[in-house]
Amino acid sequence: MSSAGFVALIPARRASSRLPDKALLDIAGIPMVVRVARQAQQSQARQVVVATDDSDIASVCRQHGVDCVMTDVNHPSGSDRLAQACTLLNLANDDIVVNVQGDEPLISPDLINRVALTLLQRPDCAMSTAAHPIHDPAEFLNPNVVKTVLDARGTALYFSRAPIAWWRDGFAQGVQQLPKPAPLRHLGLYAYRCQFLKQFPSLPVAPCETLEALEQLRVLWHGHRIAVHVTHDSPSPGVDTPQDLERVRQILAQRPS
Repeated sequence: MSSAGFVALIPARRASSRLPDKALLDIAGIPMVVRVARQAQQSQARQVVVATDDSDIASVCRQHGVDCVMTDVNHPSGSDRLAQACTLLNLANDDIVVNVQGDEPLISPDLINRVALTLLQRPDCAMSTAAHPIHDPAEFLNPNVVKTVLDARGTALYFSRAPIAWWRDGFAQGVQQLPKPAPLRHLGLYAYRCQFLKQFPSLPVAPCETLEALEQLRVLWHGHRIAVHVTHDSPSPGVDTPQDLERVRQILAQRPS
């Protein structure tokens, strides 16, 4: 990573249909959004900032010494919120910004570094992200698990909820075992060039983005490139449901203080 480092931004809001007040939920005595920020602070980011539209989240961040900025309440997505945060923080156009999801309290600091470094090393790309090999056929078939296919340089060709890449005889044989090489599961961690992130909200929504409900397809549809870092480490569990929350609490309870 360059000596200038990168900036880690964490979008956080109160609204969550499956887990109300998710960002403020207690995880071993610390609010989730603060836990995410502390993981990001262990990376090589020169600055870690929570971008929120909620005064309670901002207050909790300040109480725990986490930087935050207040953004508009009407942003349709986290990337829109981060685009405004870039302006509020006066970031330079060539800065690299890593979007760390606010429901990833166990996110690996090393993975944050590697996604940022991947973009730094790929001046032909506007973004970077991460993926890991799938070894479970049920995961491959699960529409909630997003898959991706790469080209020879590790650039994303497509992202889909469908099982891709699909082998020719797969429909006849059924999925008893996975094809080789192993398919890739996309991980929701992104790095952006700041100039592109500020432009992204103005790009027209792509038809495939609406169909798949995958915002990153807008990037590909408009001809921009996404570099992908492939990790062989299992991803840390995120928190989307009460069951996820309990799982993360149990993991932390088993760790030394």
